Amino acid sequence: MTNNSAQRPADIVSPITDGALPNKVSPADARKAGRFGHDKPTPQNSIVLLIDHQIGLMVGVRDFRSLAEYKSNVVGLARVARALKIPTLITSSNAQWQNGDTLPEIKEIFPDQPIYRRSGIINAYADPTFRKALEDLVAGTGRRHIIIAGVTIGTCCAFPTLSMLNDGYLVFPVIDACGAWSRYEAEAAMSRMSNAGAELVTTFAVGCELQADWKLPSGNDMVAPFNHNLSEYGFVLQNFWNNANQHVVPDPFGMVR
Repeated sequence: MTNNSAQRPADIVSPITDGALPNKVSPADARKAGRFGHDKPTPQNSIVLLIDHQIGLMVGVRDFRSLAEYKSNVVGLARVARALKIPTLITSSNAQWQNGDTLPEIKEIFPDQPIYRRSGIINAYADPTFRKALEDLVAGTGRRHIIIAGVTIGTCCAFPTLSMLNDGYLVFPVIDACGAWSRYEAEAAMSRMSNAGAELVTTFAVGCELQADWKLPSGNDMVAPFNHNLSEYGFVLQNFWNNANQHVVPDPFGMVR
């Protein structure tokens, strides 16, 4: 077998001074032309809503291989929001009764944020106190891209998503940070939200979309959610750094240089 590496042209490495390019056409102009208008969420235009991730309600989730996987996605989304300094609103429903309190990890990640405790209204956006908090945040920041996750996708996520779409927000449901009582509920909710105009995303895909360029200063803080809550990638990171420059595990065969 011949070695063709010497015949390859030199690699072309993009300058580390380069930043991510915007689309050439604005979302509005793309829509006028009959195309999809890509109005993406960014750390500067987004708000994160965490709806009813409560210890009593989490028990009922049935559409994940394990509740550990589901919880890790929820906590990962919270860590992404914190790392990128995205304003985040947290709400609970009937926490004083069977639904239980908000996940302790969410409270630890956002120790300076109040929890808006609804006392019966199922759709968080329909709750006057929570809606006022959201509208005040929108008025004060100009942010209208809403990244939302709820403990159950068919109610806690879908109901406010549909309401906010009706009222002109751009809504990005994080579907793997939502659970469902059954697969039917998840599929129906995803179809309903997508058909209404929501853009369905997943925790670490939207994390990458928000970060956009790992060279940005937030890149260091964004390593934590990927390391701790996306175990598959966390193992890749840990394996590399374990063996960077000096090997943690000595090679008795002397094969590794």
